[in-house]
Amino acid sequence: MGQARIFALFLLIFFMAATAGAAEQKTGFLSGRLMIKNGGPLADGMAFLFNHAAGPPPSPEKYWRVPDEIVPIDKDGRFKAELLEGKYYLGAIKRLAGKEIGPPQEGDFFLISRDTSGEPKTYLVNKGGETDVGTIAEAAPFKRATLKLKEGITAIEGTVVGPTGKPIDGALVFAFLTPSMVGKPVFVSERTDKDGKFLLRVFGSDHYYLKTRDVYGGGPPKVGSVIGSYGEDAPIAVNVKAGEIKKGIEIKVVRFTGQGPKQK
Repeated sequence: MGQARIFALFLLIFFMAATAGAAEQKTGFLSGRLMIKNGGPLADGMAFLFNHAAGPPPSPEKYWRVPDEIVPIDKDGRFKAELLEGKYYLGAIKRLAGKEIGPPQEGDFFLISRDTSGEPKTYLVNKGGETDVGTIAEAAPFKRATLKLKEGITAIEGTVVGPTGKPIDGALVFAFLTPSMVGKPVFVSERTDKDGKFLLRVFGSDHYYLKTRDVYGGGPPKVGSVIGSYGEDAPIAVNVKAGEIKKGIEIKVVRFTGQGPKQK
């Protein structure tokens, strides 16, 4: 191999390494320790990170925004999240029972990091760096009485039913901004009640595409799980205005059999 070709190969490897290093440096870390107010560490809980650029600030009283990243909290209350550079809101939860990822339930230890004026606080993550939020000792038992379910919210209300019209209990309704409904949703409802009723609280005037599942999170459905979306033949957008509760939305679902539409 001639010297020119060796030199060219060296340059190629060098620039590939430099490019890879630059790509890696687009992330940084957010870390800290989360505690129960007047208590111990938020041990074995989950820290929620919300990208400031991807949606409104978290406001569990008015809506449940789906976190952009979720990381575990260790037995001492410490967490460390690798994030794309940018600004983030921080929240956390420790369930009374189970490990489900989703809106807090009565009694769960819960916090949203807030500034001195009571607004959700943002933390800057720089590429290649680490931002330590210090110790935040504000987790307290969540109270459903703080939820706004009628006045002062923007929401979509309706029912989830099976093929015969029977109400589906325990389903979740997710709101997406695009009809493909892939990737991370923006908002999620609490689980439907025994009558199949749901209230999906959202933010501001916008249009949303609705998907229903009985599990929180992505991945392929399991046999027997509930799947469906609003619009039987094609996704239909639900347009909602700020301060409005859009009613009468019926979402039909089926139980996944393990066979796709092309399978026999």
